[in-house]
Amino acid sequence: MPAPNTAVSGTSPPTHAPSPHTDTPAPSLTKIDRPAAPRKPRTLRVPRGVRRAAGPVGLLLVWFLASSTGVLPESVLASPVDVLQRAIDLTGTGELPQAIAASGRRAAIGFLIGATVALALSLTAGLFRLGEDVIDASMGMFRAIPWVGLIPLFIVWFGIDETPKIALVALGVTYPLYFNIYGGIRSADAQLIEAGRMVGLGRLGLIRYVILPSALPGALVGLRYALSTAWLALVFAEQVNADAGIGYLMSNAQQYFQTDVIVLCLAVYAVLGLLCDFAVRLLSRRLLAWRASFDGEGA
Repeated sequence: MPAPNTAVSGTSPPTHAPSPHTDTPAPSLTKIDRPAAPRKPRTLRVPRGVRRAAGPVGLLLVWFLASSTGVLPESVLASPVDVLQRAIDLTGTGELPQAIAASGRRAAIGFLIGATVALALSLTAGLFRLGEDVIDASMGMFRAIPWVGLIPLFIVWFGIDETPKIALVALGVTYPLYFNIYGGIRSADAQLIEAGRMVGLGRLGLIRYVILPSALPGALVGLRYALSTAWLALVFAEQVNADAGIGYLMSNAQQYFQTDVIVLCLAVYAVLGLLCDFAVRLLSRRLLAWRASFDGEGA
């Protein structure tokens, strides 16, 4: 009887059959192959300044095409080429720079007076309950009166010199500044005020470090409105017996049906307002650098 563990009939001892996949390494259990994420196609990013200028440039192009093709007759509105040529002529004679200087002086004086009055009234009404009771209701009542309708009354009070023009600009500036600063003061976060009291801030400390910084965004918004209103008020003010300024040029052009001069004066008002708005934007970025704000989404 053959011994157990010995080969039978000359055959070799049995061995394990080689696996048909011996040369292929076993897959790793810890590493999982994931499909590569598809690459996003690169898009051409247009600078933001170019995108901002696209609107005005597009309108200017449409205006030029409508004028050159005759769709917009010259008797209705002068072409941009004629307006540019008139701007060069008036600059060469010195009329346009003198008009801009006269209007800028009126706007600056009226704005300073209106801003001073608005700041004093808004701080008084915003920081003191008695000041609110006395001032805020009166300001709300006067705001309902169209300030342009006060021109005849200003002429009666101040005559036809420079004073009614500056007073009209100051009045137009006062309302937007007052209501925005007052609203900013009264919308200060109560939790921040309570936290300031807990760290030992007195009334002056709360006003300086909590309330006024909270009112700063509203004040800057009011400043933008006030500057645009100053130029708007100046358009009406310089129609009243003016002997210099952009409105004076526009009034004379109206009598002689010079649409190129009228459009030029309106464009100067628009550019001056745009420059003021740009200056306030830069000021806001510097003063509100501590404040996170939403700046749009997407490209």
